[in-house]
Amino acid sequence: MEKKLRVGILGATGMVGQRFISLLENHPWYEVVAVAASPRSAGKTYEEAVGDRWKMTTPMPEGVKKLNVMNVNEVEKVAAEVDFVFSAVDMTKEEIRAIEDAYAKTETPVVSNNSAHRWTPDVPMVVPEINPEHFAVIEHQKKRLGTTRGFVAVKPNCSIQSYAPVLTAWKEFEPTEVVATTYQAISGAGKTFNEWPEMVGNIIPYIGGEEEKSEQEPLRLWGEIKDGVIVKADAPVITTQCIRVPILNGHTAAVFVKFAKKPTKEELIDRLRKFKGEPQELNLPSAPKQFIQYLEEDNRPQISLDVDYENGMGVSVGRLREDTVYDYKFVGLSHNTIRGAAGGAVLCAEMLTAKGYIQPK
Repeated sequence: MEKKLRVGILGATGMVGQRFISLLENHPWYEVVAVAASPRSAGKTYEEAVGDRWKMTTPMPEGVKKLNVMNVNEVEKVAAEVDFVFSAVDMTKEEIRAIEDAYAKTETPVVSNNSAHRWTPDVPMVVPEINPEHFAVIEHQKKRLGTTRGFVAVKPNCSIQSYAPVLTAWKEFEPTEVVATTYQAISGAGKTFNEWPEMVGNIIPYIGGEEEKSEQEPLRLWGEIKDGVIVKADAPVITTQCIRVPILNGHTAAVFVKFAKKPTKEELIDRLRKFKGEPQELNLPSAPKQFIQYLEEDNRPQISLDVDYENGMGVSVGRLREDTVYDYKFVGLSHNTIRGAAGGAVLCAEMLTAKGYIQPK
């Protein structure tokens, strides 16, 4: 790319906004030129607005410290500065839908980490290794919005990243029933242990809205475009429980699967290791070289050893074995704020850039 695309971050001061900024620090295609947040942060430098709330383990990039924070509600003003935006705003779902559509209508593509548009029929919700073909629905969305280059695209919930790719790799064996329990890190709630001390040594067996997302969103990934909208798949049947655990980063899933066709354990491991998608073929900057790793040791995957696999963009799988009730069971692990949030959105943007949907204004 001759010249880097100009990027804006909506909701730049929150945890996912901070993750976007840290991931984009030396990005070969993109440069953060605008940061936007709530009116109370507007007018301050980014460094002042974040203050002592920088939650990343790496230092705040020098390039953003002195950027003036813009008011996220001043849509035209922010849009004039950028080629496209990443959205990580903290608002109600109605407000998020309205503001993301408003940016799209200024002919500014929006790649969102938020859940508000995940079920809008003509908005693609994509894991680039799983369903990049869903980006084709953007042309129908543009007609609805009355735009030529503006649109909204989203990535799915962080909770499904540790098992939806695995089930996709096993598609030929036709999974029919899935039971998954997820053990989810506190950063998924935008928190650190300093801010949530009651999570130390504790688990909470409820995360609002998470179980419905974990059961339904994989079916949308595996759906197809019909008459300008995405129609979700009707199988497999998925049931989940989502539990908050005292871990900073990393969502683990314990999963049971029933298949229509009976694979061997060796076949299942082989498909995991061979699984790749367009990001790997196109060698996109944020794409993991090996998307899914299978670990033979009985005590893997572990957060402390495996959460940063492939810079947090890969999925780790272990403990695959036959089950007495279902056919097989396994444990999956993914990084919830990298692959599951900002990193997954950056990879979506890279795919959209490679396909020509995101270009300089």
